[in-house]
Amino acid sequence: MDTSYPLADSYVTRAACEAGSAAELAASREEEKYAAIDGRYIFEPIAIESLSVFSTSARQLLTDLGRRISQISGEVRESGYLFQRCSVLVQRFNAILLHDSLPAPDCTD
Repeated sequence: MDTSYPLADSYVTRAACEAGSAAELAASREEEKYAAIDGRYIFEPIAIESLSVFSTSARQLLTDLGRRISQISGEVRESGYLFQRCSVLVQRFNAILLHDSLPAPDCTD
C-alpha cells in the first residue's frame, strides 16, 4: 500500500483539478512499483483518497467482488457493503492519524 497520503503536497495539484485524481495517481504509482511481480499473481491497487473517493481500479475490483459474493450469498447489496467497509476503514485510519498528531497529555501530576 502506498504510504504517502492523498492530500500530501505531491498530490495537491492533481487533487485540486478533479476529485479522484489523487487516488488515480496513487494507484498508477503502485502499479509501477509492482510491475515486476511474478506472473502467477494478479496485482490490483486499491487507492482511496482521504475524503473517500475510490480509484477506478478499486471501484471495479470492489464491484466485481461484491457481484461474485452476491451470487453466492443471495444478498444483492454486497458491493455496497464492501464500499461502506472501506469507507469506515479510511475514517478509522484518519481518526488514528488525528489522535496521534495531538500532543500527549502531561501525566506528571
